[in-house]
Amino acid sequence: MSVVPVNEGKLVGGLTEDHLRHRHAMNDDHDRTKATEGPVPYGFKVNDIGIDDKLTSTELEMQPLHLKESDGNLEEDERILYPITVGTTSMHEGWRKTLDDFLFPPHLPRSCQLLRPENIAVPACYLLVGLLQGLSSPLINVFPLDLGATEAQQTTISSIRSLPASFKLVFGFMSDNIPIAGYRRKPYMLMGWLLASLSLFSLILGSNLNITPRNAGCFESQASDSDSPTTLPADAPSIPFFSVALLAFGTGFWLADVMGDSIVAEKAKLEPPESRGSVQSSCYSYRFFGIMVAAPLSTYLYATYGPRAVLLLLATLPLCILPLVYLLFEVENAPVSSTADQCREIWRTVCSRAVWQPMGFVYVYNLMQVSNAAWREFLVTSLRFTSCQLNLILIVAYVLLYLGILAYKYYMMDWSWRKVYFVTTLLNGFFSLLQVLLIYNITLGLSSFWFALGDDAFAEFIGGIQFLPTTIMMVHLCPTGSEGASYAMFTTVNNSALTLSSAISTQLLRIWDVSRTALAAGDLSGMVRLTYLTTVVQVAAIAFVSWLPHTKEDLVQLNEQSSRSRVGGTVFLVVTFGSILYAVGVGLLNIVAPGWMGES
Repeated sequence: MSVVPVNEGKLVGGLTEDHLRHRHAMNDDHDRTKATEGPVPYGFKVNDIGIDDKLTSTELEMQPLHLKESDGNLEEDERILYPITVGTTSMHEGWRKTLDDFLFPPHLPRSCQLLRPENIAVPACYLLVGLLQGLSSPLINVFPLDLGATEAQQTTISSIRSLPASFKLVFGFMSDNIPIAGYRRKPYMLMGWLLASLSLFSLILGSNLNITPRNAGCFESQASDSDSPTTLPADAPSIPFFSVALLAFGTGFWLADVMGDSIVAEKAKLEPPESRGSVQSSCYSYRFFGIMVAAPLSTYLYATYGPRAVLLLLATLPLCILPLVYLLFEVENAPVSSTADQCREIWRTVCSRAVWQPMGFVYVYNLMQVSNAAWREFLVTSLRFTSCQLNLILIVAYVLLYLGILAYKYYMMDWSWRKVYFVTTLLNGFFSLLQVLLIYNITLGLSSFWFALGDDAFAEFIGGIQFLPTTIMMVHLCPTGSEGASYAMFTTVNNSALTLSSAISTQLLRIWDVSRTALAAGDLSGMVRLTYLTTVVQVAAIAFVSWLPHTKEDLVQLNEQSSRSRVGGTVFLVVTFGSILYAVGVGLLNIVAPGWMGES
């Protein structure tokens, strides 16, 4: 082993278990000597670059860097990042060390300290994902209404930004197998954020967005003089143009997001056992923080300055992260597994009953969570909700979504997964039926807005409770050595089911007349029937809970005991990719052929 000074070392991201054991042994030595005043000798073998045989420092942060071949043997290089002499410390130094420990947790290796300059792009990427989601969701929630989109187009536009998420597996394979300039992640992340930015700049420059939103006020007193529809300029963006720009934005957005997930998956392997999950939980905290901050900002900007201000911010923010992505450290010319090897590993994985059975539940359950696609039109046309009120419901829903995640993390982590889904599915059915009361104007003494706010927001709280069990299960299903591709596949299953569920929701609009004309005329019979139907379908998903293991321990046991089924693997893949193609087809028809389903 040779000690290399900072300017001689070369930081890389991969560590073996031997590296980690060596790191932990050094940390133990450091803990035993930390309280000792004065220099404490550290004995290391050294190279021939002039370093003394005894190092006099009581605190050294050592980072395993890479294994180089020397005389046929793999030899570990180390780098001294900084020596700190421990003695009498001032209050200023004590606060500085406390701040350093907070920003750069000493129990984590440097490659997992996310706020280091070479890693800062990773949390910045997650924060940006949250900010863009928070900014775009309120916009997509109301802007299509101001453009005069049909019910089917509203549903399609709401999901079109997430449609490229169904192709996360493709993005993962591209980055794994086709490095650019020797790098697998950085170039694709740069291209993703550039595409997201340029697509929205094309919308800003190619159309007139000087639109005053209809009903910009939040409550009836503010909207009393704003009942007239939005006046659109002649060169306002068309529905197809807006949809294409949004699709390109979503493609870049999810491409960059997949690269962030891949980097985090690699860094998670370097965490000490007692700190497993800290990197992922930190990144998700940045993401949800971004959503909660950006959603009310987007609502304010849209109501005050119109859609142009929101779109300009959405197009500018991705450009701000590009310098950080350029500085991001990544191993150059890392070994690349062939596409054939990865495909074989994916095939072996999906053929296991421990995979296709629980993931089959995730797919079927999400597929059956069909929504009432005419609900937003009902709120606007029948109850005359303003754009601001619609976005206030969305903001509160984001907050309760996060609270639902915390509720599971701190109070329900030991619950059986089956129990979690059983209870939350029944609660979701209850809140769905409350929509019928609102349709009949039975609001229990509350205004229509506050009743709808509680109904929709608590439904998101339930969704938050269901989020972590699914994520935990997906992580445990990933085979060693192909975590990135496998996790991308599992999220593709999840996203494709949600996308197809949205497409089915638009198809259900054909059964009863829930058009804008019928709602404006006071005919709500179709809304009532559609609400009953979607509630029954959602609750019926409880019949498949038995496909789910009780806990992650049961999942591990199932994986050890289960055999492989080529039929199960084939059905799993055919259904997954078939649903993607169907959802894409329905979405494109809704965009290029408005009214093809017979709606207004």
